[in-house]
Amino acid sequence: MWTYERRLEYPVKICKPDPNAAQIIISQLGGPNGELGASLRYLNQRYTMTDRNVAGTLTDIGTEELAHMEIIGAIVHQLTRNLSMDQIEKSPFASYFVDHTTGVWPSAASGMAFSSATFQCTGDTIADLTEDMAAEQKARVTYDNILRLVDDPEVRDPIKFLREREIVHFQRFGECLRRVTACLDSKNFYAINPSFDR
Repeated sequence: MWTYERRLEYPVKICKPDPNAAQIIISQLGGPNGELGASLRYLNQRYTMTDRNVAGTLTDIGTEELAHMEIIGAIVHQLTRNLSMDQIEKSPFASYFVDHTTGVWPSAASGMAFSSATFQCTGDTIADLTEDMAAEQKARVTYDNILRLVDDPEVRDPIKFLREREIVHFQRFGECLRRVTACLDSKNFYAINPSFDR
């Protein structure tokens, strides 16, 4: 189904360890608006998507989100691989270190473990695509917040790339939503029968 190239979608080359940056960036791996939840959301929603072209878009974007997980994982690894114990002890990364050393493990910046409860698959085309658009905007906001907190250009560059991709995904899901609302059927009863609510 997929062809895998053994390279990152965007290069990550970080020289300076930074446990504080790692602690916040890990949220885009396993946090509530992170790439793991996004990939699972889209790759699961595609099964019940009524429009095959839209299902294809979900597959494409879900697959790209897997590539984004690789980028985030590479960033976190490069920020933590050469940390001294002194750097670890003096940072919020210390509590993460206790459980995972410097392994890359999906959690939020707050320390909460990844949960599939952070995303939804309803089987309803409109509800799922609307959720997808909102998810991309929430991910963009998280990247905005990371950019407010991180100064290192070696870290900022791949984060900016990921932020741009969230915007593109939002646009693609908007196109998909317009496509499916143009041809609603009886499976979307409430959407095509607004008089029901009167």
